Amino acid sequence: MNPALWISKTGLAAQDAKMNAVSNNLANVNTTGFKRDRVVFEDLFYQNMRAPGVQANQDTATPGGMQYGSGVKVVGTQKAFTVGSMQVTNQKMDVAITGQGFFQIEMPDGTVGYTRSGNLQVNSEGVVTTAQGQPLIPQIELPVNTKEVNIAKDGTVSVLVADEVDPVELGQITLVNFVNPAGLSAIGGNLYRETVASGAPVEGVPGEEALGQLEQGTLEGSNVQVVEEMVDMITVQRAYEMNAKMVSAADDMLKFITQTL
Repeated sequence: MNPALWISKTGLAAQDAKMNAVSNNLANVNTTGFKRDRVVFEDLFYQNMRAPGVQANQDTATPGGMQYGSGVKVVGTQKAFTVGSMQVTNQKMDVAITGQGFFQIEMPDGTVGYTRSGNLQVNSEGVVTTAQGQPLIPQIELPVNTKEVNIAKDGTVSVLVADEVDPVELGQITLVNFVNPAGLSAIGGNLYRETVASGAPVEGVPGEEALGQLEQGTLEGSNVQVVEEMVDMITVQRAYEMNAKMVSAADDMLKFITQTL
């Protein structure tokens, strides 16, 4: 088989994977706390017909070699944990992280999940939870007669209770960070899980130890840049077309040989 057919096939598969990532990024352009994906490629092994620098004769060495590539493959996808745009909502339970860090969430199976989405809510028992109902860690429980909630930049939660003049401090929201956030496993629902690649979580107070501060009444938007994704989409489309054209050209070459010889 003509090697160009196989090489072009790997190019088509790679561009298809890239388009899937671009599509997912654009689909989540308005998802709170979403982090865009990028696809990482690398070239495949080479056939060394002549190694660079071999002796052409007794006195000279060849300046270059003869190497034929075998195509491209997808190494993996990587989350870009840059901070998204801040959207002021003036809702007291909306909290954004203005920097690095993740909220800790108690998952239904008892494990710990991590999220950047700060659209918090309160369940029927007064416990502060995510939009999906998972409680924060450490747990914050609001009294029944709460009039106003205040979340400070360092995560301190205080409430103003009915018939009381002074606010009551309930606890503190802490954040965690990872040595390699890109190594976290995305599980959907704006949630991530710890992996060996991410390293163990390091807990701290917001605003300290390189962690971001909290901003009440604000949500962190997606870090997807629509114009950038559109440009990527056009680039991928053209690259896909060129690889498909290469398949057609290689097929025409094979057809010419079989009809001529």
